[in-house]
Amino acid sequence: MPVESTIEVRVRYAETDQMGVVYHANYFVWCDMARTEYLRAAGASYKDLEAAGLRLAVVDASARYKSPARFDELIAVRCWVREVESRRISFGYAMQRPADGRMLATAQTTLIALDSHHALSTIPPGVRARLVPTPDPVRL
Repeated sequence: MPVESTIEVRVRYAETDQMGVVYHANYFVWCDMARTEYLRAAGASYKDLEAAGLRLAVVDASARYKSPARFDELIAVRCWVREVESRRISFGYAMQRPADGRMLATAQTTLIALDSHHALSTIPPGVRARLVPTPDPVRL
């Protein structure tokens, strides 16, 4: 079970704004990508969870932007579990430029469990056991 997972993304031109800087909402797309890969590595893929009738809905998201990312830069997006409860999971993220180690942004999201009818549900114990809370490796 991963304590942390990392994906790399290369900034696409479509992700930048008129100033040549990554548009702020795209950081959350990268967080979603990193969270998806974290869950897959933990043996709890979104596809399998949904097939079992579980939905994970984002109910809170925040980010702190520290330095701009630009077109064609390679970005490392780290993801870890901050907290797991019976009905919700909080994830942390750190986005850095590997070329120089500069921290670009940090973020956190909180997701709640819903059933296939979108009613509040619980995260199955077997899934919760795969999601290991980890102290934040960076300051969010």
